[in-house]
Amino acid sequence: MTERYVLDLREIDRTQVEVAGGKGAHLGALSRIEGVRVPEGFCLTTDAFRRTKAGVPSLDEALDRLSHVDPDDSETIRTLSARIRRTVEETALPDDIAASVTGAIARLGEDTAWAVRSSATAEDLPTASFAGQQDTYLNVMGTASVLRHISRCWASLFTERAVTYRRRNGIDHRTVHMAVVVQRMVFPQASGILFTADPVTGNRKVATVDAGFGLGEALVSGLVNPDTFTVRDGEVVARTIAAKQCAVHALPGGGTHQVRIDAPRQEQPALTDAQAVRLVRLGRRIEAHFGHPQDIEWCLVDDDFRIVQSRPITTLFPVPETDDRENHVYVSVGHQQMMTDAMKPLGLSMWRLTAMAPMHEAGGRLFVDVTRRLAAPASRAALLEIMGRGDPLVRDALETLLERGDFVPSLPDTGPGGPPPGGAAAPIETDPAVVTELIERSRASVAALKREIRTKSGPALFAFLLEAFEEHKRVLADPLSMQVIMAGMEATWWLNDQLEEWLGEKNAADTLTLSAPGNITSQMGLELLDVADVIRPHPQVVAFLQGVENDDFLDELAKLPGGGEARDAIETYLDRYGMRCAGEIDITRPRWRESPATLVPAILDNVRNFRPGAARRRFEQGRQEALRKEQDVLARLRALPDGDRKADETKRMIDRVRTFIGYREYPKYGIISRYFVYKQALMEEADRLVRAGVLAEREDVFHLTFQEFHDAVRSGRVDAGIIRQRKDAFRTYRTLTPPRVLTSDGEALNGAYRREDVPAGALVGLAVSAGTVEGRARVVLDMAQADLEAGDILVTAYTDPSWSPLFVGIAGLVTEVGGLMTHGAVIAREYGLPAVVGVDGATRLIRDGQRIRVHGSDGYVEILP
Repeated sequence: MTERYVLDLREIDRTQVEVAGGKGAHLGALSRIEGVRVPEGFCLTTDAFRRTKAGVPSLDEALDRLSHVDPDDSETIRTLSARIRRTVEETALPDDIAASVTGAIARLGEDTAWAVRSSATAEDLPTASFAGQQDTYLNVMGTASVLRHISRCWASLFTERAVTYRRRNGIDHRTVHMAVVVQRMVFPQASGILFTADPVTGNRKVATVDAGFGLGEALVSGLVNPDTFTVRDGEVVARTIAAKQCAVHALPGGGTHQVRIDAPRQEQPALTDAQAVRLVRLGRRIEAHFGHPQDIEWCLVDDDFRIVQSRPITTLFPVPETDDRENHVYVSVGHQQMMTDAMKPLGLSMWRLTAMAPMHEAGGRLFVDVTRRLAAPASRAALLEIMGRGDPLVRDALETLLERGDFVPSLPDTGPGGPPPGGAAAPIETDPAVVTELIERSRASVAALKREIRTKSGPALFAFLLEAFEEHKRVLADPLSMQVIMAGMEATWWLNDQLEEWLGEKNAADTLTLSAPGNITSQMGLELLDVADVIRPHPQVVAFLQGVENDDFLDELAKLPGGGEARDAIETYLDRYGMRCAGEIDITRPRWRESPATLVPAILDNVRNFRPGAARRRFEQGRQEALRKEQDVLARLRALPDGDRKADETKRMIDRVRTFIGYREYPKYGIISRYFVYKQALMEEADRLVRAGVLAEREDVFHLTFQEFHDAVRSGRVDAGIIRQRKDAFRTYRTLTPPRVLTSDGEALNGAYRREDVPAGALVGLAVSAGTVEGRARVVLDMAQADLEAGDILVTAYTDPSWSPLFVGIAGLVTEVGGLMTHGAVIAREYGLPAVVGVDGATRLIRDGQRIRVHGSDGYVEILP
């Protein structure tokens, strides 16, 4: 039955990736779009590949070996893949498959030249384009040559680059199959690539056209620089015409060759402006059909465009959905919360249900719409001020957008919006009892939640949780709590500003806030030092912990000499801090109580790097240093004109900052404490759904929203297809980097520091904790993989409170994300660690083990020779 091996392109649609591969499915879909011309052709299906491969048993053995090779073992990959390619190329197509191809060629015309193109099942996907990973052969003449090049396409599935690409993207070689597209060859005057969204900025309203003379291979292979046309709203808004010294043309007898272009023609545009606009209009039609911005390969033949490929642009960050056509400006929540990783649907919906501001979802992240606040001058000033205090890069990105003057609408001050949350707080007495009262309120609220939730299950649990979320928001919005937080922050800003003005001293508050009382996050780090003190005297316990790989180690630990005491110390720590984890704003992340092995590397680092009593000594050293700094500052102020007044004001602010700044960390602790109570109750419901056969595994609920989870419990039904789709989407989102600011046009803005006061080659960031330190950089992306020694400088993407236990053993901190009052900055100051945050690309630009110098007072990092 020849029909199973060959399909006309017009018979194929985009759902048939498993039959026609990614390229074939897209070309089939393209050929069905009205007004889009695709060169005629057919597809040799993946069934033909499987059938041919099945006739060569040695291939399966080689593929099994290849699937277990480390992606970094290039020598083994090179040897194995070359052997597989040779075997595939030397294997003749079965007679009936060859006959199917011969018949298809005869129907289209044997005297035609052909393009023979690879179409793997794992290419041109939303998650991975695989662009350029397999081979294409142009101007293939004759049936025998087409058959030979089909084998070469199959073999290209196993080039070294394709094998490595699949391994790095987690795709099993044994699950990927190859179809082959055979199309009539077109001989264009010009060809190139159209991106229906700007691939650099992400702007969906801007299209870019790259164009050159002849076949597109000259552009793809980098032989020539292309002409580039930027098109917006139906007109060319920018163009760059390159000197195109050569082109690739077809040879009369088959194959291609380079041709030198005559000098007068080299700098002529390959397209007219009108043709570029017409091409973009065609691209918009293709984009609308696929529902996603496209990377389109095109050819110009006699002033008529032929489309030879279209694939999704996989690098664009998604845009929040809106029900209007107005412009919107979104600010990343993750950059404020120190968690820029993708979140799963349950985590996203839970955070939205418990947050104080409306949030929008895109790419597995949350954003706040600040358009209205930016539109009116008064609210704009307040927003930029608060954003600049938190993250100067966000402020710069917003100002960059505002300076253009054509995106953000202009509203009068009386219009909607108003100042952002957290504006100027009412006066409050400098009284430690206020902090004590707030902490007691929070503890009582969490205790009541634990008490009341015990009796709730099924649909009643979800109804209860919706009420609990309102209490959650009430606690979070407590006016007294907001006053205390703002009082501590404003005292910090006052001290830094005034002492720099009066004494010429930068960031004085960093030292004055050392070992401030009542900081739950810094206490968390110090108390893990106390856990290490319990473990250190017991060598068998230390040896046992060095081999821990699973989370069920605590019971085994208790059987060792000293193990019972060690287990009790860890359990006591988990009772107080077990609700925490990296990325803790996502309720789906495993908490330390659920995954206690996460803490073991930090405990062992503390055992190795510290002497007994380190926590107490460390806190007292900080307290004494802050006291000495206070005395020094006050004495120097009194020597100034009007010195007694300045000293008295400064003393009041020092007392104020030390009274209130520690509380800055407590509301987050309270939120995460509540989150763990919610999660424990919800996971019991997930277990019931698994026992009832509604879910395959308990973690499947992470891919449902809170409402969908509620519906599943109520109805006893779940759409397994949605869960699969959400898992695939989450894998895609994890590969994306969220921008600090995102527009409804899809433009991603990350801001810049615009500073000239740093040495050449230094990495610029935000100074958040004073001091200068040199040391070995340890680039750590997962706290559980940390292996730190005294004097190391921690370099990571972001630090939420869960990273604080690592801070006690390091000499400095560098992060890619952060602001003056975010958790990492606060704790770095608390511990006296020089720190620079907001260093774009730090984990990529700094190599693990390099020596670096952190300038915590001036906001930059030097990489040392």
